[in-house]
Amino acid sequence: MGMYRSHFVRAGGIMTHYLEAGEGFPLVLLHSGEFGGCSELSWERNIYALAQHFRVIAPDWAGFGKTEKVFSFENMWKYRVDHITAFLRVMGIERAHFMGNSMGGTMLLSTIARKDCPWPVEKAVVISGGGDVPENEARNILNSYDGTREHMRRIVEVMFVNPAVRGDEEYIDRRHQLSIEPGAWECTAAVRFKAPWRQSSGSMPAKPDYSDVTLPVLLVTGAQDPLRAPGFGPRLQQEVPGAQLHVFDNAAHCPHIDEVERFNAVALDFLK
Repeated sequence: MGMYRSHFVRAGGIMTHYLEAGEGFPLVLLHSGEFGGCSELSWERNIYALAQHFRVIAPDWAGFGKTEKVFSFENMWKYRVDHITAFLRVMGIERAHFMGNSMGGTMLLSTIARKDCPWPVEKAVVISGGGDVPENEARNILNSYDGTREHMRRIVEVMFVNPAVRGDEEYIDRRHQLSIEPGAWECTAAVRFKAPWRQSSGSMPAKPDYSDVTLPVLLVTGAQDPLRAPGFGPRLQQEVPGAQLHVFDNAAHCPHIDEVERFNAVALDFLK
């Protein structure tokens, strides 16, 4: 794990926390959205390697990590996209590469599929994001989090296969503590709330037409990811024009953590 700086800035009216390291062309990292998710826990193992080549900037989404605990029930998806758009503007980022994991990857891929994409993306690395999301026992473990440390251990066991991560008691403690900070559980759980007369919570828009993506994309998946259907990566690659695909055999939902060194090498080869 490398050194990085922790900062705060007000973006779109939200007090926003972010990590920063390195110099040069910007690389924006968008973390995952499970209970306890934040930029530090998502990217601390990758920042040092990435910062040798880029100015790495990793914000906490609204409602996550150390960013202000706010949530939009009117349109959560647009609210989060607008928040990152405002953050990029405040940071003076006019061009950048982007990398997103899980929720961060899904939002990244959906945003660059828009004809009016508000983010200045040059290249995109999408880790276990986009496509269809199956409802299964593994996802139920993530969604039914009760705030206990034991349940957080089960979440870690779903997301990773690397024994060094699954058995890291300090790592589980950190994730658990972040998940029970005031407002953190509520902001993460709120995406599933809906009125009885609505078809869905509105937390996610309809699956976009990825054929509108016109920039270079690297799709990264884990062969042992229980949160995605078997063959998820190759199917998604067929939907994204010109996308490259790298499947890590010894990884689950977070290949950038399960196989740190190999992932860093693959991502840097694509981005450079």
